[in-house]
Amino acid sequence: MGKFLKNILWATDFSAESKAALKSAHLFAKAFEAKLMAVHVVPDFSHALYDASPALSAELAKRVEATKNKMFSDIEALAQAEKIAFNKIILKEGSAPKKIIEVSEEEKADLIVLGKKGHSVLDNLLIGSVANQVLRHSFIPVLLTKKRAKKLQYKKILVPTDFTPKEQIERDFAWKLAKGLNASLTFLHVFELFHKFSPSEIEVIFKALHKKIQNRERREGENIPISEEIVRAMNAPAGIVDYAQANNIDLIVISSLVHKLERFFLGSTTEKVISYTDTAVFAIPSSAKPA
Repeated sequence: MGKFLKNILWATDFSAESKAALKSAHLFAKAFEAKLMAVHVVPDFSHALYDASPALSAELAKRVEATKNKMFSDIEALAQAEKIAFNKIILKEGSAPKKIIEVSEEEKADLIVLGKKGHSVLDNLLIGSVANQVLRHSFIPVLLTKKRAKKLQYKKILVPTDFTPKEQIERDFAWKLAKGLNASLTFLHVFELFHKFSPSEIEVIFKALHKKIQNRERREGENIPISEEIVRAMNAPAGIVDYAQANNIDLIVISSLVHKLERFFLGSTTEKVISYTDTAVFAIPSSAKPA
């Protein structure tokens, strides 16, 4: 079986949050012995070049190239300051979300790491426009981080669960993350106001889940601390966010999509959690499978 994470792509716009995300990308790269790549996307001025005079077109093209060279140097300087060695630095022109995803596919990345917010006007929202679009359209997991004052570590992992079959993918990813990061796992179920399970039914389901995890521990020879928690809340996102904050959770592992249509509509549980939590989120698209 191959390594869980082999190629990690860090996307930057040189905002404070993207620089903070680099620390997480580096931590993951060390923990999983993965290659670390950097990508920066500069605006596409091709539409302006078409309508400009030859002299102006040449000047614009020259400025774009100069900008790319400066960005490359800035990434190298940042890497030197943080004592990080990139396997590759990639500069692209165009739409940032689209190019980030294209690069992830071209370079066969296993994980995209970026900050929740960036420099653009739209990124003043709770979750930035670039992060939002990457989250919705990526076919590999996305690690979204937020600049925080607390020490950077990933020792407590939270896995929200509503007991649907799709969650086995989340558990598989969470298990491998816990192994690589030497972390504990907490499976959280939010008991909403209008709930379809009774407390006794949830207890039976959790016992079955715990037995399944214990069997996996014995099979793989691992000893990962596991706990299950049930909390009451008006809705799942609020319960997840509040629990993560109250219990100093370092990482939330959650699916980014439930239905394909959610690529086009706001309001999914994952988007709400990412918008309101200060905890890093490892978002898993439905198409992703752990190695």
